Amino acid sequence: MRATRERTVSGRLARLITEVLAPGVLVTALPLVAAARVSRSPQQFLLWGGTALLFCAVIPVGVIVHGVRRGRLTDRHVGDRTQRARPLLTGLASVAVGTALLAALRAPAELFAAIVVIFVVGAACTLVNHWWKLSIHAAVAAATTAVLVLLFGPALHAGWLLVAAVGWSRVVLRDHTWPQVVAGAGTGAPLAAAAFLALA
Repeated sequence: MRATRERTVSGRLARLITEVLAPGVLVTALPLVAAARVSRSPQQFLLWGGTALLFCAVIPVGVIVHGVRRGRLTDRHVGDRTQRARPLLTGLASVAVGTALLAALRAPAELFAAIVVIFVVGAACTLVNHWWKLSIHAAVAAATTAVLVLLFGPALHAGWLLVAAVGWSRVVLRDHTWPQVVAGAGTGAPLAAAAFLALA
């Protein structure tokens, strides 16, 4: 039944959006974008961006990929809520280490704040998913958009269209319901904005 849905035009489009704007993709892009904005030299970008990338994306995503290959996780989006706790907690621990290292490296406030956003939104998703399957795709997409608006200005409000597209894709694929998607976006955006503004 699932395979049949994904063979339709809307199903293929939904799968493309889900993959292109997956949390792993966004938490890879956001630290690099923030690092590029604040770095004054290629060396700074490599140091700060590389540190953020390693601890916010490479390690957390690697844990999930390893879990899928070992059969402990059903898929790379961790669709089974009961399997989410371990990879989410491991990812949070990795982001916490990366945050501490960036503080030690005296990374600029905007980059530091963007990484704290990843931790805060990840922690909220981890907590909620203990009881209910909130959409992490929607939460991360909304958090990313909120940070990009604060980094680059009002023109980036166009990103909310992509957040809506992510929510639509998750519902079309029946990975989430609309309440789960709305709750994800409603969790990610305000938490991201509050954390970023408090630190940047």
